[in-house]
Amino acid sequence: MKIEKSGMIAIIGRPNVGKSTLINMLSGEKVAIVSDKPQTTRGRICAVLNRDDTQYIFMDTPGFHKPRSRLGEYMVDVVRQSVTDVDAVVLVVEPVASVGRQEKLLIERIEKNGMPAILVINKIDTVKKDMLLEVIGAYCAVFKFAAVVPLSAKTGEGTESLLTELAAFIPEGPQLYPDGMVSDQPEKRLLSEIIREKMLMELDREVPHGVAVEISSFETQADGLVRVSATIYCEKENHKGIIIGKKGAMLRHIGELARKDMEEMLGAKVFLETWVKVKENWRDNPNQLRNFGFEG
Repeated sequence: MKIEKSGMIAIIGRPNVGKSTLINMLSGEKVAIVSDKPQTTRGRICAVLNRDDTQYIFMDTPGFHKPRSRLGEYMVDVVRQSVTDVDAVVLVVEPVASVGRQEKLLIERIEKNGMPAILVINKIDTVKKDMLLEVIGAYCAVFKFAAVVPLSAKTGEGTESLLTELAAFIPEGPQLYPDGMVSDQPEKRLLSEIIREKMLMELDREVPHGVAVEISSFETQADGLVRVSATIYCEKENHKGIIIGKKGAMLRHIGELARKDMEEMLGAKVFLETWVKVKENWRDNPNQLRNFGFEG
């Protein structure tokens, strides 16, 4: 397959509208972690799809929100930067017939940068179809979108229509990512994100938002076994106790869930070691943020 067109598409929206689920559905691979908690995505993640003669590069971004820490400010800045120097923007919203403050701010950003934008109304599997006309009317009264695509990122309904609409904005140009590459994220980052996803799934709402995961070692042995050592950093001593659980039960449970996903991703048996350490207020510490790859 010869790639003749290649383009960057920013996927933006408020937290929990389904951006990462959409990215995974479009790329056909799990390149971004998902959870029902806000601010699951912390940085920009590129997912690559080669279709016919076109390479689509989708940029997943953090949910646009009011920041309450330096990490939050970094995440919001990632969204702002992602709306520049791309070929198209996809604004993902829920099927609600009113334009929220965060959506208005994002639309202002799109308008300021003069980017072609497609409105995606996600989660159509949760509402009656006749409600969508009100949603479309509310958003089209605020901004002239190049197209409006109702879809379900969960089931895949409507995603082919989105690709068809996006194809019009992909310019002719060389292939930016090689064949077989589905994400720009290094394996260590993907492994750390798998662990964080399981923590988001299994722990109380407050605890996982103050967590960072660092892969300290990652090696494949002669027998094919992959040994992974990960350190989980949290902000409070009592959070450390919650993560470890009674007699280590919660940490073992998180590790087991993460190990299964790692084996599926790597196609090999994995031995996973996890440790928990406290770094107070790391989300507001510039040096710690840089260490975890969130600034600079």
